[in-house]
Amino acid sequence: MSSARELVLAAPELFLLIAACLTLLADLYFGDRIADLGYRLAQATLLVLLVVVSISLPDGTQTAFYGGFVSDPMSVALKIGTAVVALFAFAYSQGYLAERDLNRREYYVLGLLAVLGAMIMISAGSFLTLYVGLELLSLCLYAMVALHNRWPSAGEAAIKYFVLGALASGLLLYGISMIYGATGALQFEDIAASAARAGAETRILLLFGSIFVVVGIAFKLGVVPFHAWIPDVYQGAPTPVTLFISTVPKLAGFAMAARVLFGGLPELASDWQLMLAIPAALSMLVGNVVAIAQSNVKRMLGYSTIAHMGFLLLGLLAGGPMGFAGAMFYVIVYVLMSLCAFGLLALLSNGGREMENLSDLAGLSQRHPWMALLLLFTMFSLAGVPPFVDFWGKWFVI
Repeated sequence: MSSARELVLAAPELFLLIAACLTLLADLYFGDRIADLGYRLAQATLLVLLVVVSISLPDGTQTAFYGGFVSDPMSVALKIGTAVVALFAFAYSQGYLAERDLNRREYYVLGLLAVLGAMIMISAGSFLTLYVGLELLSLCLYAMVALHNRWPSAGEAAIKYFVLGALASGLLLYGISMIYGATGALQFEDIAASAARAGAETRILLLFGSIFVVVGIAFKLGVVPFHAWIPDVYQGAPTPVTLFISTVPKLAGFAMAARVLFGGLPELASDWQLMLAIPAALSMLVGNVVAIAQSNVKRMLGYSTIAHMGFLLLGLLAGGPMGFAGAMFYVIVYVLMSLCAFGLLALLSNGGREMENLSDLAGLSQRHPWMALLLLFTMFSLAGVPPFVDFWGKWFVI
């Protein structure tokens, strides 16, 4: 493939990288004279990004950069979803952060770079590309949680997130090194081809490598027993940051699982399906049961996330086109509902009153009847009550 064609396929990522750098420079030099310049530039960037991604839809599956970058209908759909989610996340964040004097210019640049990391993960065709995108996304999220140093809980949440994230990255790298040692390849297509003709000893090495890779995926999705960071980070971070963490990384995590498991390790499907079965069952059990005892709304939604990721794993371990399609539909529906839930909490927190505990929502139907109704519908959907949309997500997965 020609270099020009490769650049066209990667045009959304290149545009976002340049725009994020220009946003940082413009806000640095003109931010004191133009109110909310960083926010305006970030929103304009995401709107243009949606157009660039939409017009870059390829015919079928195309690869670039020696197989390290993949562009296909799944990647386009998830990139559009990521851009839309980030667009609304910034919109919900602007008033909340400005009211608390937390509207720092770095927030929106870090958000744009996190979206870039997620998009790189979504189009990853090799472990190298995947790891670059994963680290870019993770480092931006760590900084976004710790950016608001006036919140004592934010620093604690950031440290927990960073330490556990570094551990998961190390395990993932160890698994990648074992798979590379067994196959001599980093591209998922080459790994799948090598695994198909692997002998008994090589298959054992591949199996051990896949265990560590699955652990890394499980941590990024936040499933049991690698879920400890989710409730603490969700509760400790400011609500707009929690909104961002609960949405964008989930789309990227699903793409990571799909690329690695379906694209790189299909020959080990019977093995990694068994690995995913136990975390899926435990996540649905622990997430739903422990959420009942929570008095903090964000912590409750954190445990709800754990349960939802268990349902997502059900679709992945089912395998096949139907399981894959069900899992993709489920993650998109969950992200939209999570966006609604945390977005409403951010809007209701305007005015200086934090909506974090269940007691803070008392009397909401009298103060904000329409928002109370929207929040009720969102919670019903997250609970899987028919006929709300998350019920159909669970239905398709099951």
